[in-house]
Amino acid sequence: MRVALSEAKKALGLTSPNPAVGAVLVIDNRIAAKGHHREAGSAHAEVECLRNFDAPVPARATLYITLEPCSTAGRTAPCTAAIIKAGIRHVVLGATDPNPRHSGRGIVELRTAGVRVSEGILAEECTRLNEAFNRWIVAGKPFVIAKCGMSLDGRLTRPPKESRWITGRDARLHANRLRASVDAVLVGAETIRVDNPRLTVRGVRRAHQPWRVVLTRSGRLPRQAHVLSDKFAARTLIYKRKSLQSALKDLGQRNITSVLIEGGGEILGEALDQRLIDKVQIYLGPILTGGPVIAFPGKGAGKTADALFLRDVEYEQIGQTVAITGYPSVPGCGQTTKLPSDSFVK
Repeated sequence: MRVALSEAKKALGLTSPNPAVGAVLVIDNRIAAKGHHREAGSAHAEVECLRNFDAPVPARATLYITLEPCSTAGRTAPCTAAIIKAGIRHVVLGATDPNPRHSGRGIVELRTAGVRVSEGILAEECTRLNEAFNRWIVAGKPFVIAKCGMSLDGRLTRPPKESRWITGRDARLHANRLRASVDAVLVGAETIRVDNPRLTVRGVRRAHQPWRVVLTRSGRLPRQAHVLSDKFAARTLIYKRKSLQSALKDLGQRNITSVLIEGGGEILGEALDQRLIDKVQIYLGPILTGGPVIAFPGKGAGKTADALFLRDVEYEQIGQTVAITGYPSVPGCGQTTKLPSDSFVK
C-alpha cells in the first residue's frame, strides 16, 4: 500500500477534480505492475495497473488500491467492472469513497462478484492524500489553505523599498510545490496593486498552472498587472464586490477543489474571522521586520476559548525558515451538506 501511495503522489495536482489514486498488483509477494490516475478523463489507477501487467492475471494475485474503486460509468467505464473482468480475487483498499452517495458501493459490487476485499489499510494516509477532493465532494466547496511567509513579529512585509523576501530560497521552492498542488491561488486586489505578483508555478516539473483568483471591491486593477497580461491571463478570475465566502462557493461550483489563499493580510484575516480555513501553511522567516502589513489582522477572538486552535501540527525546518502546517479544530468549521452529483469526473 505504501508503494501504491507513492504511485498516487506522482499525480498530485494533476487529476482534479478527480482524486489522486495509486494501484499495485502483487503476485507471490512481488510487485508485478503499478499504475496511477494521471488526469481527469484518463484511465483510472486500477485500469492502468492492469494494462501495465499486460497478461492474464493469476488467481493468486492481489490488487492494492489507495481508494475504493469507482462503480459508475462516465468518461471511463467502472473500475469495479475492470477488476472483475480481469479475474482479480483479492483487493486491498486504503480509503473508502468519501462521497456519501457512493461510499461502499464499489466494495459491495466486488464482494457480490466473489472478490475478497480487505479495507482500511493505511486508511489515514490514503484519506489525507486527497484531503482537498474529500472536502469538495462532501461540502461542494473547495478546500482552503491559508499560506503566507511571515516574520517573527507577524508581518507579511518588510519596510517600504526593501526586498520583499522574508523566507529563504528553499522555502520559496517549497511554497511553489504547494502552489502546484492546488486548483487556484487567491489574493486581494491590494496585493496585485502593490506587489504585482505572477502567481505562477516555478521550479516544479510537470506542474499545471492553477487558476489565479483576485477579489476586488472597486474593480480597479492595473491593466498591465501580470495576472491580466501574461500568457496565463485566460486563467485569471476576477470577483468584483464579492465576499470571500461567496467567491469560494462559486469556485466550488466550477469544480475547483482546492484554493490557496496567498494574501494579503486583509484576505487572510477575513478567512480566519469567518472560519473558512481548512489548513494553514505558514513559512516563518528568521527576521523581525516591523513591516506595515500584519498577517491575519481581522477582528480576532473575544476570548481564548473562541480562538482557532490547530491539530496535527507539523514543523519542518527548510534552511533558516520553519514551515508550520496545521488544521483548524474549531467545531463545525466550514461544514455544509451539499453534494456534487458524482465523486469522479470521468
